[in-house]
Amino acid sequence: MIETILEMLSYPFMVRAFVVGILVSLCSALLGVSLVLKRYSMIGDGLSHVGFGALSVAAALNAAPLTVAIPVVVVAAVLLLRVSGSSRLKGDAAIALISTSALAVGIMVISMTTGMNTDVYNYMFGSILAMSRQDVEMSVLLSAAVLVLYVFFYTKIFAVTFDETFARATGVRANLYNTLIAVLTAVTIVLGMRMMGTLLISSLIIFPALTSMRVCRTFRSVTVSSAIISVICFCIGITVSYFFATPAGASVVIVNLLMLGVFAAAGALRSQKFSHRL
Repeated sequence: MIETILEMLSYPFMVRAFVVGILVSLCSALLGVSLVLKRYSMIGDGLSHVGFGALSVAAALNAAPLTVAIPVVVVAAVLLLRVSGSSRLKGDAAIALISTSALAVGIMVISMTTGMNTDVYNYMFGSILAMSRQDVEMSVLLSAAVLVLYVFFYTKIFAVTFDETFARATGVRANLYNTLIAVLTAVTIVLGMRMMGTLLISSLIIFPALTSMRVCRTFRSVTVSSAIISVICFCIGITVSYFFATPAGASVVIVNLLMLGVFAAAGALRSQKFSHRL
């Protein structure tokens, strides 16, 4: 077993997948707690569609995918936040409007230029082979920046997540930190899309937070638990993908789904024991 794992890690593309995947999983899990608690978890799905449109344009122009997609998705995240918070177009409606529009643009660009090729397929469904050395280097730097900013502004992020009204009353610049969450989420989505795909990247944001909430009760414990669960599920999913030749993104999601079931059962048993004691 150990020899097989060492053999797996002897391939450079697998090492790249693990390095980038672990960092993206950490970022997604940390940000996912705030997004789920603020009932804004589907922003990941919306931004991934925007990312697909941007990556399609980059492919048509033969430009570097990440350098094109990241600024576009960041702008979309900020626009989505502003539109959702300052007009009658709220939450899920704003996400649907922006995401479907971007997806339509991406499909139109593809149909008029490169057609449905391998790159487009990788953007849709993800591929651990799709990441070049340059992509990995940029992903590591940006993921590290996301983690540093999250840790540095942790107390402010907690404040606007737990009770935004009270945070505003105490002088916290809620709009600024909501924008920070949106921007960090946008960067994380783009970094994870090459591996997980447009259709599955939002699962890295949603599943770990929901899983942790089945058992944990405080914001800090949910955050720490989500980070650990996300990394473990990713590593297991990628390993399963390698051994059984299954799609990487789908394998990671299935492992997350199974973990959610285990934690849900554990949470139900704990609640049942607690009720019996009373």
